[in-house]
Amino acid sequence: MSQDNVEIVRKPLRVRGRSSRTLDERLLVRFPRLAAAYVPRVARFIDRLPPGSRLRQALVWRAMRGTMEAWNRRDLDVVLLGQHPDCEHRPPREFVEAGLWEPCYRGREGYRRLMAGWSDVGTHGQLEPTELIDLGDRLVLLSTMSASSSHLGGAPLIRSYASVLALKDGRAISVTEYVDHAEALKAVGLPEQ
Repeated sequence: MSQDNVEIVRKPLRVRGRSSRTLDERLLVRFPRLAAAYVPRVARFIDRLPPGSRLRQALVWRAMRGTMEAWNRRDLDVVLLGQHPDCEHRPPREFVEAGLWEPCYRGREGYRRLMAGWSDVGTHGQLEPTELIDLGDRLVLLSTMSASSSHLGGAPLIRSYASVLALKDGRAISVTEYVDHAEALKAVGLPEQ
């Protein structure tokens, strides 16, 4: 897909090493009806802003930072706030070929099964985001993953990791993951760095 005439914003993204739920996350998780009304409206508002908008950048970067921090502490209720209920998750091809995961997990329960798979294979990982790329209808998150597995004797594994999030009404409708930044960038039509 060509990126001609598409505004692209690339900025660094960092997360805190230790985090806990913010006040708004606590409220949205505690009151699901509030989340069901609030999150889609805010997401649609953000979706209407161009990628170069300072307000969009502030809101998208804050949301992604919060999501990554929640992922690192395995707070799936917070991670799922920004995802469409019908979101499809596609783990890295290499993990599927190795028989660790299915090719696709659908919906919130599917995502919970995917994350349970991390525990099933004895893997404990942390994502350290390095860059977020906003293409308007998609986001690309480039990260470094630090993981260890009890199946590997606790040996650390550090590698690149990337996620491409397709957006629908401002929320992730599909997430495709890669273990190679170049492959993720190619998938959205961007040149390697």
